[in-house]
Amino acid sequence: MGTADYSELLWMVSIATCIKLLLVPSYHSTDLEVHRHWMAITSSLPLKEWYEDETSEWTLDYPPLFAWFERLLAIFARRVDPIMVDLVKGLNYSTDTVILFQRSTVIIADCVLYWGLWRFCRKFTAEKQRILCAAVVFSPGLFIVDHIHFQYNGFLLGILLLSLSYLREGRNVTGGFWFAVLVCYKHLFAVAGPVYFVYLLRHYCRGVSWFSNFMRLGLTVISVVGIAFGPFIYYGQMGQLMKRLFPFGRGLCHAYWAPNFWALYNTVDKGLSVVLRKLGKDVRAPKAAMTGGLVGDSSGHAVFPNVTPAVTALLVLLAMLPCLVRIWRRPRRSEIVQWVVYAYTCGYMFGWHVHEKAALHFVVPLSLLIADSVKAAGDFLFVSTVSYYSLFPLLFENREYPIKVPLLLLYEFAMATYLPHYFVNMSPDRVSNSGVESEEPAESTSDKSESSPRSDWTMLSSLQEVELLGTVRKLYLWGLLPVEIYSQFLHPYLFKDRLPFFPLMLVSFYCSVGLFYAWAKQLMACFDQPKPDIHFQI
Repeated sequence: MGTADYSELLWMVSIATCIKLLLVPSYHSTDLEVHRHWMAITSSLPLKEWYEDETSEWTLDYPPLFAWFERLLAIFARRVDPIMVDLVKGLNYSTDTVILFQRSTVIIADCVLYWGLWRFCRKFTAEKQRILCAAVVFSPGLFIVDHIHFQYNGFLLGILLLSLSYLREGRNVTGGFWFAVLVCYKHLFAVAGPVYFVYLLRHYCRGVSWFSNFMRLGLTVISVVGIAFGPFIYYGQMGQLMKRLFPFGRGLCHAYWAPNFWALYNTVDKGLSVVLRKLGKDVRAPKAAMTGGLVGDSSGHAVFPNVTPAVTALLVLLAMLPCLVRIWRRPRRSEIVQWVVYAYTCGYMFGWHVHEKAALHFVVPLSLLIADSVKAAGDFLFVSTVSYYSLFPLLFENREYPIKVPLLLLYEFAMATYLPHYFVNMSPDRVSNSGVESEEPAESTSDKSESSPRSDWTMLSSLQEVELLGTVRKLYLWGLLPVEIYSQFLHPYLFKDRLPFFPLMLVSFYCSVGLFYAWAKQLMACFDQPKPDIHFQI
């Protein structure tokens, strides 16, 4: 990567860091106390008691590598304020020093995200690097979830980008290593495990050396898992650890429904129960009846059958099956990002107790594809708008409203404005009908573009032909405006304190329609005729 390109990324990171620092005093969720308590657990208790502690309701429920990450942070936290990592005195301890320290750890940890992004983009053209870096660095979802609400998603997504960068280069063992590391940091990323397994099995474990390759890959993954979980196996804690990692008793849906298939399922169930009761039918209505927003209460249904964790797992695998079949038939490193995105979308749409924040798992890697084709850019623009808007209810205080709305509007406006210019400025000799660079770029491409610039009229005409969003998707996105006006302003005026969960349900239901449509489009792509291999400059 050239010095000039590297400096552009540094400028973007500098601007993003300034924005993050301005967000330090903003609202933070209970996740800040959760991670503070995890620092206290890992620094105050012996290893064998980490997953047994119940001093607080915020028990440790991330895999061991993340626990060690918290232990590392606790070393510095103790120097800043010892009470911060005190298991008893530190309960609900929230001072300006604590908030500043924890906010700073998220900002510093984002260096892993920038490392993964740089590595993924480093061999692309300068223009392609610029658009991909901007799409990730200025993601409003990461600002909202990590730097206001408070979490460490950027750090974890950076590990995912590292893994994908190595797979795109054909360095399969290293890519598998980083994915194993990622899963041992946060187990929810394991949803893409079937895609990784089938791809590596077919792309790497083949030919005369298939067995040695298989053993090399297997030993690499087992070593990572062994280092992470080995001590807990030694202490006989694996049963307790698994209960913490997979708390199936929490219910089908999170307190605020993630906009996925189950939001549609729940809303239709609720609507049918109301209609049937008005018709005189005897319909049971479980407590909270899917509208109380209470964890654990949202698994009961009035009309439709109740859903179990096994059913959701089966649906995720079935939804992923066409993608796995395609990878099995033709494993191509140029498509690995696309199918990892699809895997995380399946997990989001059909998984058990999905958090709305999990949308970052597929939106951020999807941004890596926006420069490959006009279609991919349009898909990203649509999915990112809907997904990031669905995060708005996380910031429910009025003082954050002037922050979250401009963050989303400015980002999507910039993407919608710049992406058409990007595709227009690409040389026609290197762009196929889909907008993807052709296998062998013409040697005179750069000279031609410099010596024979297009006229303003031609540029304008070409720009009009670059249609990122069709009529249906545009109308749907405009529909977000009345949804926001009603949920934010009209509902409180009309109903006061009654039906407090209805605005959340409305946002979730409307966004779930859009994301389900986007998932269905990805599903159909699994059956598309594969295009010839293309050159991605990696």
